Amino acid sequence: MKPVTSQPARSPLKPIHTRRARAQRGATAIEFALMFPLFFTILYAIITFSLIFVAQQNLTLAAEEGARAALNWQSSTSLQNALVNRGNAACAAANLMVATLVQSMQCTSTSAPCGPGNTMQCVNVLLTYNYQANPLVPALPLMGFTLPNTLSSSATVQLNPENIQ
Repeated sequence: MKPVTSQPARSPLKPIHTRRARAQRGATAIEFALMFPLFFTILYAIITFSLIFVAQQNLTLAAEEGARAALNWQSSTSLQNALVNRGNAACAAANLMVATLVQSMQCTSTSAPCGPGNTMQCVNVLLTYNYQANPLVPALPLMGFTLPNTLSSSATVQLNPENIQ
């Protein structure tokens, strides 16, 4: 005769565990559907503000290079003509330096007396980019309140009047 071996009894927990798993089947999908808009908005905001930061840095670099270009000698007949020519050269250099990201920027160069006793001449290069009219990425609803209307950067170079003409 064969010895009778006892079979392990089925655990009563297994059917309960199966019922719980079946009841939780769609919970992950619902949680994902609830959290995805929040995570997407945060990611989109990070990308948007990163591009704004890159554009601002590019405008700053272009303004600095424009101001450096104003140091180069330009042929002229008078002091005022020389300052205008240097300002035009500054804007031309700034336009060459600006990235395609902000190609629609505006350059304005001005000159005025500056320095101790207003004996020197300063050329200021101002670059502005109308971000509201030309956004780098489309704005999400309600995000437009935090975005800048314009980006701008300026750089100034001081010139000795003896070396301008």
